[in-house]
Amino acid sequence: MFIIGCHQSFSKGYAHLATEAKSINANTFQFFTRSPRGGKAKPLNIEDIHQFNTLANHYGITHVLAHAPYTLNPCSDKAYVREYAEEVMRDDLYRMSFIPGSLYNFHPGSHVGQGVDVAIPMIIDHLNRIITEDQTTIVLLETMAGKGSEVGRSFEELDAIIQGIHFKDKIGVCLDTCHVYDAGYDIVNDLDGVLDAFDSIIGLNKLHAIHINDSKNPFASHKDRHEKIGQGSLGIDAFNRIINHPKLRHLPFYLETPNEIEGYKHEIDLLRKLRKHTT
Repeated sequence: MFIIGCHQSFSKGYAHLATEAKSINANTFQFFTRSPRGGKAKPLNIEDIHQFNTLANHYGITHVLAHAPYTLNPCSDKAYVREYAEEVMRDDLYRMSFIPGSLYNFHPGSHVGQGVDVAIPMIIDHLNRIITEDQTTIVLLETMAGKGSEVGRSFEELDAIIQGIHFKDKIGVCLDTCHVYDAGYDIVNDLDGVLDAFDSIIGLNKLHAIHINDSKNPFASHKDRHEKIGQGSLGIDAFNRIINHPKLRHLPFYLETPNEIEGYKHEIDLLRKLRKHTT
């Protein structure tokens, strides 16, 4: 089954997200649990969640992915920023516990000049305080483009975090196609080589999701500007190979391209056609 969806606004609740996903031929979606710039989340509406779970089962919606706010930084040099990151993630994982088979994605953080060697132990400590043995939601580290002091710009950095986590079956990776290309992993001309590197360093069993985005920037630019599918430096042929690759085709794909809902529908239709044309 091709699991494809896009980023949607949570403003009208879970049940609305399920209905909107169905309307654009999506069978999964990603959403922010609160403003991407932080703040408090809306109160839980248990009736809405129950309605969503019923609709999701009816529509075949699976692998729902929540995205942490961009301001979450567990390796900040400021204690109050780290405390906020812990508070938000605890609350988000509690919320996602009501949705079976859910995923939770976050940017590993920025070391703000402290260096990666200082930042990674801080991220590990943060996650080990939050992740529990009995949780059902898988936490995903996102691959980053490498701008500024971002942590997670290489497979080695992500693996160093994973190796320090107590409950390793609760942690994984979300690969962002724009980010890895901007970081210097040539998924356009050497997709097999990149996947072999990922497998040897982290293990493909840890790859749980893909953010499928084109890039406004050239290869290894270490920037982060998403483009619509086929309109950036990756190009449509690369996405054809990515969504049909035998090591990737079973994974859920989430669009984060600069689009409104109709634009996402167009891209989902495009990707479904590409999927059907390849055996």
